[in-house]
Amino acid sequence: MKNPILLLHGALGSREQFLPLQEILSSHRKVFTMDFEGHGKLESENIFSIELFTQNISDFLTENGISKIDIFGYSMGGYVALNFARKQPNLVDKIITLGTKFEWTPAFAEKEMQMLNPAKIEEKVPSFAARLKQLHGEQNWKRLVANTAEMMQHLGRDTTLKLDDLAEIKNRVLICLGELDVMSTEIESITVANALPNGKFHKIENLKHPIESAPVDKIASIINNFLIEKN
Repeated sequence: MKNPILLLHGALGSREQFLPLQEILSSHRKVFTMDFEGHGKLESENIFSIELFTQNISDFLTENGISKIDIFGYSMGGYVALNFARKQPNLVDKIITLGTKFEWTPAFAEKEMQMLNPAKIEEKVPSFAARLKQLHGEQNWKRLVANTAEMMQHLGRDTTLKLDDLAEIKNRVLICLGELDVMSTEIESITVANALPNGKFHKIENLKHPIESAPVDKIASIINNFLIEKN
């Protein structure tokens, strides 16, 4: 019997972005999506952190009576998925990440934070601001952006997943990165794949970072092929 698969969105994202991918994958297995706290229509008074979102996964599986899951995590979702596997290895089988940033430094975090200013987003990228309002609500999106910036600052000071932590994750993991992705690098992705006892790296040609511009059929094929591979 095939495991269900859980799709995890990235920073500033929501489950809504996965509707096309969910539809394709649903022809092969049960597919779940979820919003992390403070994203989509979910409010949160908690400080954003990888640990908080990791607990969100645990709560979601409990609420839905899921005892074993495969996970596809886009960007931040991939980072959270690996942290969840480290904490709850018996609840996870395989993991696929896409466009996940692993090498967090103060300088990189500061660069990202400078772009996470709601006023500047509205002024310079109004289409992005409109999309964030659509995904998270008129009142919530600015709080979401600020909370995400704070989380990134913390990651820059103290990376949640270090190489020694990755070595503890025995699950089979596919680390995917688009050839044109500027959020992460091939070097850090390969380093992580090699640090994982059962990890491997896959580069996707002509793919940029934004999930909504990714060819859904291709992503679904990569996911399905990895999930049906025999151990």
